[in-house]
Amino acid sequence: MSIDLTTRYGGLVLKSPIVVGACQLTAEEMLRIAMISAGAGALVLPSLQEDQVILWNEQHGHLVATPVDPTTNHDHVLEAAHRWPTETSWENAEGYLELVRRVSSQQTIPIIASLNGKCGAHWLAFAQALQLAGASAIELHVRHAPPGQYAAPREIEDELVETASQLHAMLEIPLFMKLGRDYTSVSHLVRQLQWAAQGVVLFGQSPDVDISLDSFQVTNRWGLSHPGSISNSLAAILCVRDFCPEMSLAASGGIGSSSDLIKALLVGADVAMITSAIYRDGPTVIGTLLEGLIKFMESHKLMNLAELKTKRRLMFEADQDRFGYFKSTASQFESALVRCTNRVMESDPWGHPRAPR
Repeated sequence: MSIDLTTRYGGLVLKSPIVVGACQLTAEEMLRIAMISAGAGALVLPSLQEDQVILWNEQHGHLVATPVDPTTNHDHVLEAAHRWPTETSWENAEGYLELVRRVSSQQTIPIIASLNGKCGAHWLAFAQALQLAGASAIELHVRHAPPGQYAAPREIEDELVETASQLHAMLEIPLFMKLGRDYTSVSHLVRQLQWAAQGVVLFGQSPDVDISLDSFQVTNRWGLSHPGSISNSLAAILCVRDFCPEMSLAASGGIGSSSDLIKALLVGADVAMITSAIYRDGPTVIGTLLEGLIKFMESHKLMNLAELKTKRRLMFEADQDRFGYFKSTASQFESALVRCTNRVMESDPWGHPRAPR
């Protein structure tokens, strides 16, 4: 039985539902060849940061209105980039365009350019340049200004929708918005975006925040997502798909096994983005995930991904969700009660543990 893994992602036709997410690995030619050979449906190039786009705008005479938010104005962004430089395989925005031209002309699968920053106005002219360079689509990850710069959460979301709308008006290629979790309602935001974006990525990775008890310094720690942690996003993806079925979805973060891939597709994702799994296991992990997906489909007599979609579950009803919570806690009540009772009996009247006799 021949299984067809062809899928659509925001208008792009992919040979498989695995997309390699934005990372430095996709800038390396030998790794790109290996990823495509293993079965990747599309590649997202590393993200170009906002400071390089600002310099490109200045060199090409593209005037951008000064943002109200001081953290997004030209000087602040450039100064921050100077203090915390990022090492890349290109020197500037022109070098990134050359990367897009070269990769798009060499590869046989869609190549998606990636932009990352705070102010959407900075990217308008450059997005057109990416389109002319041959990018199949653009993925945009917006990092918002601090909450104090906004009067209400709605302003944050309206700004994001306005940015997407401006880019959509200037582009003929798909625009994908990469969203974080910290919105009032991701489902409602996606519905607003459906008129401007062709797809959304759920979710962009955030660093782990920690604080040193010695120096009192707050630190950000970036690391690889753990296999299976996509389970933390399944409910949100299911909710978005149920509320906005017209939007194309990409599941991202913690897809490290065939089971993770299958679950992401079953809750509503059209594609699954993987990055950490490739850092851990190399490009061949793509083939391993797809082999597991094919075996699963064969065992359920599913010929293509359209048939797999018919197995998707509907959103849980509120009462069903509540019943599941009480059933789960009730099943653990008895053993917890025994542990707590024993702990009390082994303590003095003030709750201090007694030494065993």
